[in-house]
Amino acid sequence: MTDQAQGGKAPSYVCGVSDAPLLGITIGQALDLAAQRWPDREALVSPSHDVRWTWLEFAQRVDAVAAGFLALGLQRGERIGVWSMNRPEWTLTQFAAAKAGLILVTINPAYRLSELEFALAKVGCAALVTATAFKTSAYMDMLNTLIPELALSQPGALKSAKLPQLRAVIQIGGPKSPGTIAFDEVATMGGDRHRQMVAQLASELQFDDPVNIQFTSGTTGSPKGVTLTHHNILNNGYFVGGAMKLTEQDRICIPVPLYHCFGMVMGNLASVTSGATMVYPGEGFDPLATLQTASREKCTALYGVPTMFIAELDHPQFASFDLSSLRTGIMAGAPCPVEVMRRVNDAMNMREVTIAYGMTETSPVSFQSAVDDPEERRVSTVGRIHPHVEVKVIDLEGRIVPRGARGELCTRGYSVMLGYWDEAEKTADVLDAAGWMHTGDLAVIDDEGFCNIVGRIKDMVIRGGENLYPREIEEFLYRHPKIQDVQIFGVADARYGEELCAWVRTRPGETLTADDIRAFCQGQIAYNKIPRYVEFVDEFPMTVTGKIQKFVMREKVEEKLGLKAMKTA
Repeated sequence: MTDQAQGGKAPSYVCGVSDAPLLGITIGQALDLAAQRWPDREALVSPSHDVRWTWLEFAQRVDAVAAGFLALGLQRGERIGVWSMNRPEWTLTQFAAAKAGLILVTINPAYRLSELEFALAKVGCAALVTATAFKTSAYMDMLNTLIPELALSQPGALKSAKLPQLRAVIQIGGPKSPGTIAFDEVATMGGDRHRQMVAQLASELQFDDPVNIQFTSGTTGSPKGVTLTHHNILNNGYFVGGAMKLTEQDRICIPVPLYHCFGMVMGNLASVTSGATMVYPGEGFDPLATLQTASREKCTALYGVPTMFIAELDHPQFASFDLSSLRTGIMAGAPCPVEVMRRVNDAMNMREVTIAYGMTETSPVSFQSAVDDPEERRVSTVGRIHPHVEVKVIDLEGRIVPRGARGELCTRGYSVMLGYWDEAEKTADVLDAAGWMHTGDLAVIDDEGFCNIVGRIKDMVIRGGENLYPREIEEFLYRHPKIQDVQIFGVADARYGEELCAWVRTRPGETLTADDIRAFCQGQIAYNKIPRYVEFVDEFPMTVTGKIQKFVMREKVEEKLGLKAMKTA
């Protein structure tokens, strides 16, 4: 896992120095400041919902919803779930929950019955804000299946056998289901007493209070509830915005999911701390809607995972959009192919696009490229350490490796989670006694402090005792003019333990064979890095947030080809 140490090299430890101090305020206080500083500037624009609110209007609506939550009997520290695609109501819930002293539980909109039940029960949600339906997701139908008592209950007085702590279901949109409270009604429920309670809470809430639980996508076992504080995520959003030099003049196009850190922290909380406008192109990702919105709304920043940018760049109507207003943005959530990054720089006018790296457990960002980093650095690394964050790279024995050597990346600082909700043992597995979060990612930090993520410890392929890193082979194959996207992973092999497999998506109208790909590799990369198996596919299995699920690919290939691992004594 680690390269050989080289004598005299500096250790792979970096610490983010900054003239900007950490914010010592809560999310609610940050919103109040935004309303004071930029009252007439647009805060939230959602064209498909006919919403265009200024910071002052948005803050007033948030206060009304927070008072409504308190009128429903929700108490400080209780959990409120939100289960919806990207909508203005999602964002009202995010900020209103923070103001009411509640802990927002962000639930993946792709969840189905058993996953939803697990999430609500695990953290004991007292209330749930839910969408009615989106495409094939009939949220209210699923809820009525999970909670048959809902239809016969008094709104706000639910008594469920399966979910005894859940008292209220708040429904976004319609038609209204029996037993639910309409979201629009919540803002009218709070009286003067509840508004005074919201004002009182502003001085009582502490920035170290938990404010958000996010479930990790979990490739193995049950998802874990990452518990984050105001201090964690508000500061991370603030410094993410700082890296992009965001001001109140900026407009961020946010097609990434709000339930995930990318949308709610790097999007919404970067906006509230910089004055930039949150612009939602639609409830779910659509490349055409994203291009239309970025163009019409004169967005200056655009967010996405690499697969989103690829879909936008390759859209048949791409050339018809004026994207000259774009300046910056973030590509994150999965390894960013160098060639895709270059196309985003050139074809989308995003000369100052940044790469960000992190994980939900660290709020999320630890490394980010700067808008003025040299292009070569911005397209080939994840940048340098974020302000007020520490990182070290260690070997299997826990020792810090020299600069330029490969090892596991560990993060420490204000951004590290409180822990996994009600999972002391699983927390201790990743968060050590000295406060270091062990990420499971393989990284290299160079002499200038730039970081390169070279894979996951679990993704590393050990072929015949040699460590092979899929990311390195993927980057080489992206150079092939007919390849649009590629993923490399290991599959079981009776002789070598593991062999390499490539899943390839070709560009529209192009054809390739496995032999073509092997010929392209011949003489260019070591023979043991040339994939033994090559499959051509239309899409990759992935989570809603764009993380590729290599374990699913591995299972499919092993089953299809009948591959078995070598026998060991």
